[in-house]
Amino acid sequence: MFFKQPGGFEVNFDLKQTIREKKVLLAAHRGVNGGNIPCNSLACYLIALNQGADIIEMDVQNSLDGELFMMHPHMESVHVGLPRGEWIDNMPAAKIRALHLANQDITPTQYPIAAFHEVLDALNGKCYLNVDKFWQNPKAIAAEIRKRGMQDQVIVKSSYRSNVLDIVEEYAADMPFLLVTRNVEDLENIRNRKIRYVGVEILWTRDTDPLCQPEVIDALHRDGKVVWGNSIIYNYKDILSADHTDDVALLGDPDRGWGWFCEHGFDIIQTDWLLACNDYLKSRGYRK
Repeated sequence: MFFKQPGGFEVNFDLKQTIREKKVLLAAHRGVNGGNIPCNSLACYLIALNQGADIIEMDVQNSLDGELFMMHPHMESVHVGLPRGEWIDNMPAAKIRALHLANQDITPTQYPIAAFHEVLDALNGKCYLNVDKFWQNPKAIAAEIRKRGMQDQVIVKSSYRSNVLDIVEEYAADMPFLLVTRNVEDLENIRNRKIRYVGVEILWTRDTDPLCQPEVIDALHRDGKVVWGNSIIYNYKDILSADHTDDVALLGDPDRGWGWFCEHGFDIIQTDWLLACNDYLKSRGYRK
């Protein structure tokens, strides 16, 4: 299966091949949102695609009657403007379809909460998708993906938790899997699982942490694995990549913010500022 990038050429749904062709891939965290465009909306995913995203990260939640919708669990008060404690997993699908997402000022927009199947149909064949929290509704999510033959297009990630990995083995063993970890020991343990282990999302607090050292990244590459890093800051009290962040890049030091990942061998950068990051990487020759 192939998809067209904005430059006009086609890329196979093989992460390593795509990396060879583009050098560094960009993952759009919850699409591209801001102003009146809400995160996890179909609109923000399409904007991410138009701005050059190779991967779109998205959150999926179920309704009370089992339908799947795009929503970060328990963020409804911000993303929909619902009273705190009112979650869509306690609502029937018909009620959810009548809701509209809120913009950054928590003001209702014209954008509805998208159904998972609508998003899959819109992005089928166009980019990689990272379905976050796959394990919360694995059977239903996997069924929608398989119905469309999108197994190679969807990336599944989780930390090294036996109960979660059991779910991945049962429902997504043939989908590309990235281990999310802060621990070097997990790199060996994951080999015992019957999953399509293609790479690692490395998390670290300080640049002296063992997992982000060049020898570890080189060893992963020699083993044929891809390496994912995050420049996003979801919570500044829970750092994902020391000070190599979107904030640092945008406030005047993109070499330390985004360039650091490229200089240290990372294959994928997840960002909240896709267009600026894309422009910077191309200007430095880090990305084709």
